[in-house]
Amino acid sequence: MPSLRRAPVRASAVAAASALALLGAAQPAAAQPAAADDVQLNGVWAPFTRCPVDDPVMLAADGVTDTALCISSRSASGSITIGSRTVPTGATDLQAGVVTHPGGRSTVVPPPGGALVADPAQLPGGLLGLMCPSDIPLVSDICARLTDSRLNRVTATVESVGRPTDFNLLAGVMEGRPILTLPVRIKLDNPFLGENCYLGSASEPIVLRPQNTAVPAVRTDRFAGDGTPDPAGPLNRLSASGADQQDTTYAVPGAAGCGLLGSLDWAVNLKTGLPAAAGTNAVRMTGASTSVAAFTSPGSAAPEQGKRLSEYWHSAVR
Repeated sequence: MPSLRRAPVRASAVAAASALALLGAAQPAAAQPAAADDVQLNGVWAPFTRCPVDDPVMLAADGVTDTALCISSRSASGSITIGSRTVPTGATDLQAGVVTHPGGRSTVVPPPGGALVADPAQLPGGLLGLMCPSDIPLVSDICARLTDSRLNRVTATVESVGRPTDFNLLAGVMEGRPILTLPVRIKLDNPFLGENCYLGSASEPIVLRPQNTAVPAVRTDRFAGDGTPDPAGPLNRLSASGADQQDTTYAVPGAAGCGLLGSLDWAVNLKTGLPAAAGTNAVRMTGASTSVAAFTSPGSAAPEQGKRLSEYWHSAVR
């Protein structure tokens, strides 16, 4: 945004987007809220199809003390190391709203259907690599039946299990400072593991504190309310790219719910080295492309800046 007085707003916007770009910093793919089903947006609005512009927290922003904006972050790949296993992460599409407050504070507002739509990642080696070989009859019997690739395949999906906290407005445009605290769990899917096999839970999550490994490059594009590029438009899209994110400080609890009545929890833990203490795990996301949509001058839409943002978003729906 062109005014130097708006620099903190710009920093907070990029911070929010950079923070949430992380890995599958994340929630499970889920049905989208009715207003966002199969939505396509015009022009510069295109990346923000799931921005929760109608959330009461967003609508209440006045443009003076509180400012609402939309964020979108996409990443093609990454990885997460848990104990002795490294699991690749698939493509992710992260979208949310952010409301900035006085004193450098911000509130992240996820869409009702979840902030992250993530592709499940296939675990290298499948169940054979996760539990086999074994001299325990129950496990060895399963290992002997894994000649069918469909039975061997294990997919892993990172899901968030709570709201982000400890949000740092400036860390998103800096290197080496935690951007936020993000509680997540990892769901393992396989016919033998069942539907409720998780690493981490809502009560005992994997707590990520991602940080940039470099300062991202930022560019801006002005546009009209309906998404048409316009150098004099009321809105501005900031795009941040070029910075990976990582965290090596989190602990990972043991598996839970794997197999009938959790009968395979111990086998998963044994082969993956779980539970794993902080400092023995790592997460990294590469190739993230982050966009932020905000008013160039939020005060120009006061005292109903959040409502104006919502009206502009809806005007861009194709």
